[in-house]
Amino acid sequence: MLVLDHLAVVAPSLEAGVAHVRDSLGLAMGPGGRHPEMGTHNRLLRLGDDAFLEVIAVDPEAAPPPHRRWFGLDDSEAVRADWAAGRRLRSFVARTDRLDAALARRAPELGAARRVSRGERVWRFGVRPDGALPRDGLLPCLIDWGPAGCPAPAMPESGARLRRLTVTHPDPEAAAALYADLGLAGPFAFAAGPGFALSAEIETPAGPRRLA
Repeated sequence: MLVLDHLAVVAPSLEAGVAHVRDSLGLAMGPGGRHPEMGTHNRLLRLGDDAFLEVIAVDPEAAPPPHRRWFGLDDSEAVRADWAAGRRLRSFVARTDRLDAALARRAPELGAARRVSRGERVWRFGVRPDGALPRDGLLPCLIDWGPAGCPAPAMPESGARLRRLTVTHPDPEAAAALYADLGLAGPFAFAAGPGFALSAEIETPAGPRRLA
């Protein structure tokens, strides 16, 4: 089984991503860190005991890695175009304790496992050789946190909870069938639309808010 682990706002800068979350949810992002293997940095927001929100961007102070960065971040023009179009919640990550087998099921679409770290925490993550989001973000990125498990319980309490992740797609029935075939578990909903997009309904101390 693949379990929804976290949502990813892919931003042209960390500051822009944090401001978008603040404007959308009325909440300040918590601390994050740097990923030296990927040349990126992030900020995090707890969405419960087993889920969180991540804002991720290229770290301007980091040396470029010898391979493509994750989340499509090397294609800065595409990141800026998606941002301008309002496609800011661009991806989600699903966790598994059988990462290699899960990646092999849809090889090479989901990529290969790489070792990644942030501070003292080390985990394995599926990354495509081209760094692109699997099927432009329709498919999740896959993660195995290892013995440490999901970091959400150790994050500062935000009072926010993920209620629903809506997948908009020209063929929502096909998208739902794809998720069922993957064995994805999470609060998913599916809606018809002219193109693929993600939006999250998040309960906050000020009431329900939407993040897209």
